[in-house]
Amino acid sequence: MPTLVLIRHGQSTWNLENRFTGWWDVDLTAQGAAEAKAAGELMAAKGLDFDRCFTSLQTRAIKTLNIALEAMGRLWLPVEKDWRLNERHYGGLTGLNKAETAAKHGDEQVHIWRRSFDIPPPPLEAGSEYDLSNDRRYAGIAIPATESLKDTIARVLPYWDGRIAPALKSGQRVLISAHGNSLRALVKHLSAIPDDEITSLEIPTGQPIVYQLDDALNAIDRYYLSER
Repeated sequence: MPTLVLIRHGQSTWNLENRFTGWWDVDLTAQGAAEAKAAGELMAAKGLDFDRCFTSLQTRAIKTLNIALEAMGRLWLPVEKDWRLNERHYGGLTGLNKAETAAKHGDEQVHIWRRSFDIPPPPLEAGSEYDLSNDRRYAGIAIPATESLKDTIARVLPYWDGRIAPALKSGQRVLISAHGNSLRALVKHLSAIPDDEITSLEIPTGQPIVYQLDDALNAIDRYYLSER
């Protein structure tokens, strides 16, 4: 039976400041690092082990994975990093304080941008201070100007099908450290959650989600490790 664990990165500096982050690269807070360490200790205490790990190209997810693996004594495990596991791109909202944005545009409009399935925020303007076109980690990648959750799913699932699912089917135990929306994409797919329900699914930081899968990668069970 394949083993799959998902973990959202620990608290980031912009989580703490209540800012839209998306593809912008921010670090973990001290609390976020502690959440990652606790996640690793919990996984080790529960007897979990892994053969391969996947994460995004963003510091907060990479550090969460590394800290958790260090706590498990597994820093030597192979790790594949890919932009398709990045957080959803928040476009022109990137860097803005969420409360201030709601005061300016109204709660209803911000709720639509944040929680609708297929309506993206306004695009990021070229040349913005958050423009990543000169970031060498994304060389050769068509960086989106904005993304809805639907757009995020459209890039995550081909990566799942091409890289992660084959690892699981070959018997490898897999750990994925990623982001709220890239993990929503995976949970939606694995648990067959409807479009109108997935946007309300909250994934807390630093809490390992365990999937029990059958050999065809159909979900038998999904639970937070802290609850078992």
